[in-house]
Amino acid sequence: MHAQDLGGLTEELRHVERCRAGLSRMLDAARGNVIIGETVAGDRYSAERLGRHLKSLAKELSEEPEGPPFFGRLTFAPAGSTAGSTAGSTAGSTAGSTAGSTAGSAAASAEHAGRTYYIGRRHIPGEHGGPPVVIDWRAPVARSFYRASARDPQGVAVRRRFGWSGTTLTSYEDERLGRGEERRSRLLAAEIERPRVGPMRDIVATIQPEQDDLVRAGLDDSIAVQGAPGTGKTAVGLHRAAYLLYAHRQRLQRGGVLVLGPNRAFLGYIAAVLPALGEVDVEQTTLDGLIASVPVQARDGERAAAVKHDARMAGVLRRALYGRIARPVEPVTVAEGSSRWRVGEDELRRIVDDTRRDALPYGIGRERVRARVVALMRRQAEARGHSTNAAWERRTGRALGPWLDGIWPAVRAEQVVHEVLSGRWTTAGSALSDAEWAAVVWERPARTYKSAKWSAADLVLIDEVAGMLERPRGYGHVIVDEAQDLSPMQCRAVARRAEHGSLTVLGDLAQGTTPWAARSWPELMAALGRPEARVVELTTGYRVPAAVVELANRLLPALDAGVPTTRSYRSDGRLRITRVPGVEQGVVAAAREALELEGSVGVIAADADAERLKAALWDAGLDVGGRLSVVPVTLVKGLEYDHVVLAEPAAIAEAEERGLNRLYVALTRAVSRLDVVHTRPLPPELEGPAAGAGTGPRESFSTAGSV
Repeated sequence: MHAQDLGGLTEELRHVERCRAGLSRMLDAARGNVIIGETVAGDRYSAERLGRHLKSLAKELSEEPEGPPFFGRLTFAPAGSTAGSTAGSTAGSTAGSTAGSTAGSAAASAEHAGRTYYIGRRHIPGEHGGPPVVIDWRAPVARSFYRASARDPQGVAVRRRFGWSGTTLTSYEDERLGRGEERRSRLLAAEIERPRVGPMRDIVATIQPEQDDLVRAGLDDSIAVQGAPGTGKTAVGLHRAAYLLYAHRQRLQRGGVLVLGPNRAFLGYIAAVLPALGEVDVEQTTLDGLIASVPVQARDGERAAAVKHDARMAGVLRRALYGRIARPVEPVTVAEGSSRWRVGEDELRRIVDDTRRDALPYGIGRERVRARVVALMRRQAEARGHSTNAAWERRTGRALGPWLDGIWPAVRAEQVVHEVLSGRWTTAGSALSDAEWAAVVWERPARTYKSAKWSAADLVLIDEVAGMLERPRGYGHVIVDEAQDLSPMQCRAVARRAEHGSLTVLGDLAQGTTPWAARSWPELMAALGRPEARVVELTTGYRVPAAVVELANRLLPALDAGVPTTRSYRSDGRLRITRVPGVEQGVVAAAREALELEGSVGVIAADADAERLKAALWDAGLDVGGRLSVVPVTLVKGLEYDHVVLAEPAAIAEAEERGLNRLYVALTRAVSRLDVVHTRPLPPELEGPAAGAGTGPRESFSTAGSV
């Protein structure tokens, strides 16, 4: 790598000014289009739609987070040069390129020979229709920024990375790939190791080849990503959303993209990533938020929750819903003045049986029965010379209402679940045992579904019935983070939303903390309706320092998750394990020291201890809520902090059945430094040898004896 000279940096600073001028032109043009758009639309409706679109675009540009306009530059070798040849790039292909990359690289070399491109988060056009001053990171040519290497230059002579301090360009460094030069990038390492302050950032400047392969996978591809802590699986999912909207915007315009996170804190943490990438029309929510139709006012015991989340409940609910359909035993007659329209019981039975065999949603089936009976009556009326029209069909359909309510009753999803949980439905032939029925049936049922107090697990049951009544909204692509914790019934809820779309499923089997957590990705993907999905493992951690990874890897044999150990890209960081006389004093001391350094500080503790530790920090005069947060361990999944103070690992490990999995999650939230503070002995699994991790800076000391 070659450090820049002063003249080179001066020229790059001029390009920064060209970029800012280009952004200013984009904003002026967008605002001008708003004015022009009010007069060019052909009708009022079109004018309103066009106006909303143009105003949204102008607002998006004006509110875009301020940041560096570019982070990289590609200079392709001149035509006929051997500097960027892709011949013999087998090793590069093996390192993560997709099939056919060699041919694609050769085509790129020819198309872009001798050209230079700046790569950034947003396309910035040139002046007067000239070449763009910045290329969007998602554009095909930008792929070489992430994929090119000394073994497979892909036509690239020089790859340049830039260093920024805020919005000020401070440095750059070059890799002359055409000369076979490839070393560890100082700027890349600095960006990866930069302290985490505030919400999650995008990783467009640091995407690695194996991550880029996933980000740019086709829209029709469903993928399961097994990602060890810090491998960037969440960032991969979010950048995949941004890429798909860029590459397949028209196909996704109707269905859209849905991102499902594990909790609200996680959603707040990732909220800024997609807007920073220029995408604001992505729905981000939790699964409970997606399916919530009633307020949650009750809490299930572990046994009841486990049964409600079992896939067999789908069969129980289907029997309860479709079991209310009756077999017609007498004719139905509709009077119209002096005329009578009559359909016999044999014909009615045929209509009902045929409709059931069509396997339609319950509500659609009910309306089909009505429509078919009305059609038979219309034929009778027309045969007798009566005039029928749409109004006649509506009147006749309404007249059939009382009969239809007795044969195919209208019902609400909450009503069906209320009947099942109240024990008002027969258990004969059920897949559940008597003990399982006893676990889920309410001891004191509410009189009606309207007065019932529902639990979080009940939301899944209500959504299951709602999906049987009518099809829910579908999405073109659904991204699910922390998917290893999905129950079989939750998988069904997700699958219904992605029936005609594709899935990106992100998670880590070692971080499974629910009683029903998955132990196999193929099994989980089958439950999501995608048994053919490919499973990809990310094993290089870019977030967690090596010393922390080494400690966390010690837990893997006890977790029996069948996942590979993590290898850390990071050589920085610090691990300190301290045994103290009192955990409150130890946490306060560690947090006070951490606040003297740059970055966010997270105190993670067992749920039962979190409030007590928060009070101790307040009493010590530390400002909880700014850079310092106290987080119960059950809410920390998916979050990260520059400095983590982990309180009493033994209390976390013994608090629940999957306590060691929860401890594994907590240990891997640190981006730079981890303080483990304990009064009790560490869980024995942490005392053993590391499970194949690397080494890194580590301190171990105690005020009450050696660790």
